[in-house]
Amino acid sequence: MSRVEAKKPSLYISEPLSKDIVHRSLSVLSGILKSCYGPTGRLKQLHNGVGGYVCTTSQSSAVLRCLSVSHPVLKVLTASVQNHVSRFSDCGLFTAILCCSLIENLKSINILPCTVIKISKHLLSLCIDYLQSEACACRVPVDFSNLETLFCLVRSVLASKPACMLRKTEVDHLTRLTVKAFLLTVPCHVETNAVLGKCVIVPMKGRRVADSTVFPGLLLETTENQFPKPLSVKRTSSDVIKVALFCVSMSGDLSDLDEGVVIVHHGISLEMSELDQLLNVGKQLVNDGIGLIACQKVIHPSLKQYLKENHVVTVDRVGLPMMEPLSQMTGALPIASIHDFSPSCYGSLKDICTVSFAPKRFVHLIPNDTLVCSLMLCNRNETTWDELKRAYETAEHVLQLTLKEPLALLGGGCTETHLASYIRHKSHDLPAGSFKAIDCSETQFQLVADAFCHSLESVASSLKHDDGDVFTDMVYGHCWLVPSGFSSVSNWSDLVSKCGCGINNNTQNLNWRVLQSQFSAPVLQSCPKEPPVKAADFLTLDCFAAKCSGLQVAVETANLILDLSCIIEDQN
Repeated sequence: MSRVEAKKPSLYISEPLSKDIVHRSLSVLSGILKSCYGPTGRLKQLHNGVGGYVCTTSQSSAVLRCLSVSHPVLKVLTASVQNHVSRFSDCGLFTAILCCSLIENLKSINILPCTVIKISKHLLSLCIDYLQSEACACRVPVDFSNLETLFCLVRSVLASKPACMLRKTEVDHLTRLTVKAFLLTVPCHVETNAVLGKCVIVPMKGRRVADSTVFPGLLLETTENQFPKPLSVKRTSSDVIKVALFCVSMSGDLSDLDEGVVIVHHGISLEMSELDQLLNVGKQLVNDGIGLIACQKVIHPSLKQYLKENHVVTVDRVGLPMMEPLSQMTGALPIASIHDFSPSCYGSLKDICTVSFAPKRFVHLIPNDTLVCSLMLCNRNETTWDELKRAYETAEHVLQLTLKEPLALLGGGCTETHLASYIRHKSHDLPAGSFKAIDCSETQFQLVADAFCHSLESVASSLKHDDGDVFTDMVYGHCWLVPSGFSSVSNWSDLVSKCGCGINNNTQNLNWRVLQSQFSAPVLQSCPKEPPVKAADFLTLDCFAAKCSGLQVAVETANLILDLSCIIEDQN
């Protein structure tokens, strides 16, 4: 080694939250995330600064993955939110914005962090207990026999992703397809160990969104125009198609042999021996009544021709990602050797046909019992398709979480403002003994509660991107967005038709107030009421499980960061 650099000592930073650089970095991150929030959120173009792939998005999963943060405090925050998104797919921006607001607001009240953390934990438990109680006025039960609620959930996810560039009719079309695809993956018969099936996304870029459609079963792309119409397939006596699924190459290529020494006698051709073995396998499959052979890798042309002459359909180059849904749909076990396999590995199908979507051709495998389906997902270009794929996967995961816990929360900022109204009411109604149990004074509790509620309201305010006003009513505690260009002294009931979630209208005497920037707001005389209607067309709904988790993650991460006393960073 020509030169050895001396080891640098670790960098010690005490009281990191008191440093201006942390405050500035947190403010910039918060501004970026707030500007992405909601259906009118601003798009972000992210790239690595030296060229390459450019990601255009407003979704937290893509923004946080592509955004480079260097300060340890911001790394903790983004890692925490990314972990939440990896588990729930939804409410990533809600979690990140709330966490940033909590850090900023709780830090500014000049109370010892240990006291702030105790009080915020108590406020979090009040929120979670309320959201999980039957008395909660901002949660909606989801009945899977009523598709309208499922449509509202999916529509809320798709409509909040502006980078998908979807028109209203396209959102409605994709909403119906998403719910249909999800229901096709739900088992018809309840079993002890029942599992959901799988929806496979088939990309079609450069086509209209209206061309998107759902197929029961699987679409396997083929590059060959080898299938005659009508398709002639060998069937069993019970009119089903037996299936063999191979995960080993059937190309006859010697490079696929295992490592070791191969002894070849004079005059023997290894290539011909391999081909003879493949043809023997083909004869065994024909004798066993196989109608379809799907291979993860390549099938030798001679074997293909032999099988075709015996009315056996072959599909090769299926790829590893399709093996699991193929096995799940047909019941076939992947065969890993062409030298020894058992007929017990075979599966079955109801039917096979061909489908053409120019310029692509597909083999459509139709199962006996639908647990696997294919979504032909179309969008105009690669950028909007990538964003739509992420949005669809989020909507699908939301439906899966809702099936496990059939509840939803009112969206459009209404849950946040309603929770803030509820916390303000409860915090002014606490018995004196509660402050002693938390080990704080009443003044300290009220300051933290106000900061907590202001943070919730700041998330709702982030839905506004065009200099309008944000109101909350004094009856239900819902969020109301007023367009820009109107004075705050106008008759507010003439400016708004529905609240953010769409459940309340302007015909009621609700006594609105503007969401203030300071920690002062009137307290409701009673607990915020439940809206008179629990279901409505085009209701904006959020995933219950994702939002409850996001609320917990935001508060706990903020508490962790507020409790940081020092950072030790390796400089080598």
